[in-house]
Amino acid sequence: MAKALVIVESPAKAKTINKYLGKEYVVKASLGHIKDLPKRDLAVDVEHGFEPRYEVIEGKKKLIAELKAAARKVESVYLAADPDREGEAICYHLQEELKDKRNGARIYRVMFNEITKKAIQKAFEKPGQVDINLVDAQQARRVLDRLVGYKISPLLWDKVRRGLSAGRVQTVALRVIVERE
Repeated sequence: MAKALVIVESPAKAKTINKYLGKEYVVKASLGHIKDLPKRDLAVDVEHGFEPRYEVIEGKKKLIAELKAAARKVESVYLAADPDREGEAICYHLQEELKDKRNGARIYRVMFNEITKKAIQKAFEKPGQVDINLVDAQQARRVLDRLVGYKISPLLWDKVRRGLSAGRVQTVALRVIVERE
């Protein structure tokens, strides 16, 4: 029986990493983010510190249930999403969902920049924890995208074309275009 569960973002990575780690590890894929801001409303409490309200993405509930079941059968869970803000946020949300307050598996964060046997093994020698600063950075970007995009996109639909979206980057680009015109 496996002693540890490893969660990566993509099934292709999971297959390769599973070969490198051996039978003591079960490697599964999260298929990217498992939580996001709901599309139906702003989902950012501007009155109380711009606190975002995340929800499990529709269609990911079954996957989360499978990951929880796998986590209950092992001693340790290693979150191995990409080593960037997005990957850290994915790991944070996985940690939130997988944490069992009674006597669950210990949860660790492992990072590697290449998928080679040496890099993978080195990452597992010194596992760490989710970096909350990177999570906060991703969350700030996501909240800013939502605040700007949610307010400006309807204007874009009215004036340019339905279905266009405006985020923080698109808004600045649109401003430059308008000034040139």
